[in-house]
Amino acid sequence: MIKAPIAALLIATSLGLGALALPMTAAAQFEFSVTIAPPPIPVYEQPPIPAPDYIWVPGYWYYGPYGYYWVPGTWVEPPSVGLLWTPGYWGWSEGFFVWSPGYWAPQVGFYGGVVYGFGYPGHGYEGGYWRGNRFYYNREVTNITNVQIQNVYSKTVVNNITVNRVSYAGGPGGLTARPTTEEQRVIHEHHISATPVQVEHRSAAGARPELVASVNHGKPEIAATSKPNDFQAHVTGASRAGGPVPVHVRDLPAAPSPSKSAASQEAEYQRQQSALQTRHQQERESLAQMQERDHAYLTQQHANANAQAQAQAQAALEHQHRQQTEFLQQRQVSEMQSVHAPSAHVPPAPRGEPTRP
Repeated sequence: MIKAPIAALLIATSLGLGALALPMTAAAQFEFSVTIAPPPIPVYEQPPIPAPDYIWVPGYWYYGPYGYYWVPGTWVEPPSVGLLWTPGYWGWSEGFFVWSPGYWAPQVGFYGGVVYGFGYPGHGYEGGYWRGNRFYYNREVTNITNVQIQNVYSKTVVNNITVNRVSYAGGPGGLTARPTTEEQRVIHEHHISATPVQVEHRSAAGARPELVASVNHGKPEIAATSKPNDFQAHVTGASRAGGPVPVHVRDLPAAPSPSKSAASQEAEYQRQQSALQTRHQQERESLAQMQERDHAYLTQQHANANAQAQAQAQAALEHQHRQQTEFLQQRQVSEMQSVHAPSAHVPPAPRGEPTRP
């Protein structure tokens, strides 16, 4: 069952992009859905393993009151011997990005084809395996330099994480992965949910303003930790963001110019594209000015507030601005794509656009 988040955080949009839909299964469990795509996976280093038989749980973007926030990757003790972690992932379904939570099972299931790295190349897990009651680590993708572990091996893992850091499956710009036969089987088998320490780790991350995407712009200061819920010792920050995370409308790339053509049959098409481009630029400039006024007002109102209150207010404002920016971008792309023939007409803007409170 899909649980909707707080109503104020949902903005209904109509993309009209013919996007790829994520295949859903009866056995899948979904926590909630949102209309904004999660940021790309940031680039970071894996901290050293704290002790033998810990399993690496990669970092991921989760959703909270101030929008997406980064849950640092960390080393976790599995709930029992023989279990592996299947990461959670975001998937596109009927106009929403739906979160499918991770779980423990004897085999790794489907996680959207997301290249989390460190042994998670999009399908399966190449970071190690269980033999009896001991876990054997692949030294090629696992940082085990600080602990004396004898049960190691070397196996090269090829993935494209340096190229493709998309963090969701399906939808506009999403991954096109589909579950393998083995992954389909795992979906229908018994799962064990995230351990209490994993849940605490996620909750603690959500309480840190610096991990909110609109604050760190996709480059969290704490990208990974050596142990869950420990944000002080043996932590690593992102070396760079996984990709652009537009927050303000001025961050968007320039609107594309209509293609040049002297053919008379395309005159109407050119005229409509030019008219759309002019209107879109006017809309962007209007929204940019409003967002800049918001920042000036926030600075004035919170001049004497403490650092935490300032950070929370800034995160809330940036979340609102990102919603406005992404809605405007999605609608403008949809309108440009709708002009496909000389006889086409410009559709009216859909209702439901976020407005300034």
